[in-house]
Amino acid sequence: MTVEAAGGIVVDEVGRVAIVHRPRYDDWSLPKGHLETGETAEDAALREVFEETGLSCRIIGPAGETHYRDRKGRAKRVRYFSMSVTAGSFLVNDEVDELRWIDESGIDVLSYGFDADLVRSELLERPTRGGDQRDE
Repeated sequence: MTVEAAGGIVVDEVGRVAIVHRPRYDDWSLPKGHLETGETAEDAALREVFEETGLSCRIIGPAGETHYRDRKGRAKRVRYFSMSVTAGSFLVNDEVDELRWIDESGIDVLSYGFDADLVRSELLERPTRGGDQRDE
């Protein structure tokens, strides 16, 4: 059985990506989490981003997925969505104690190569998508 999860690649108005620090794991990653029963990947991604960052977002489009073994050895698939912020601000919470906005120079802060690959891809694709055209 594969554990299903979803998350967001949240991009701000200047093209930086939000990453979060999870003290439980002492890692830097993209906001993500498991799907709840009956929940779509899109709904889970929006919920998890809000829970971990305090940011309400809207989905711009799919941003890829990762497959790996979680800390319990289970197969895991995480579907990611590109998002823009519509409201909110970060508050420390039970899962996340810090949020950073990174550009290309901050990718090395990420703890996992698959997160770095997704962010790199998002940052590289963003200019070719025509900036404001992503919001159409």
